[in-house]
Amino acid sequence: MNEVRKVEKTVYIVLTNTGTLFSKAIGMYTRKDMNHASIAFDAGLNEMYSFGRKNRHNPFNGGFVREVPTEGLFKSATCAIYKCEVTYKEYNQMRNKIRHMEQCKELYKYNLIGLFGVAMNIKIEREYAFFCSQFVATMMNECQSTQLQIAPYFVQPHHFEQHSSLNLLYKGNLQTYVYDKRGIEERVQKNTWKRFALPV
Repeated sequence: MNEVRKVEKTVYIVLTNTGTLFSKAIGMYTRKDMNHASIAFDAGLNEMYSFGRKNRHNPFNGGFVREVPTEGLFKSATCAIYKCEVTYKEYNQMRNKIRHMEQCKELYKYNLIGLFGVAMNIKIEREYAFFCSQFVATMMNECQSTQLQIAPYFVQPHHFEQHSSLNLLYKGNLQTYVYDKRGIEERVQKNTWKRFALPV
């Protein structure tokens, strides 16, 4: 008898179109709208990570980044957000890898040359270097249930749309989604506080 897989946590795969020249250049190859991928650990995207530019004005200075979806290039972005149900153990595996990368973030670089490898179908895998979808695919491969059939160094953002474990949660303006979700979270927190607060 097969063991029942107990689902306890949710992770979010966030695909975005920021409209930058760099994003448009990638889009000319992929012929897709969403050309940046991130992974988040809460519905409000308070913890969202990827590999991208460290300075909004310099696309060539990139590496591991914790992204703020309400700032910078994301302010006018459109998005497609997918959710993925995982076990508590799988969730922690992903989070632990992220924490390690945060602690050593100066080691990590943006794998720009890897994008040319994707275009030419040549494996270019570098230690401590990722492009955005390669990073997200690597995180998903931490869990047996969310592994992709494509090697991370060949994964493009639109490949996540085809993953059987991912379910589309939202598609549209990123700011609309974030403010709606965070507004709900804030109201829940306030109601919880009122419920347990002692009477004056």
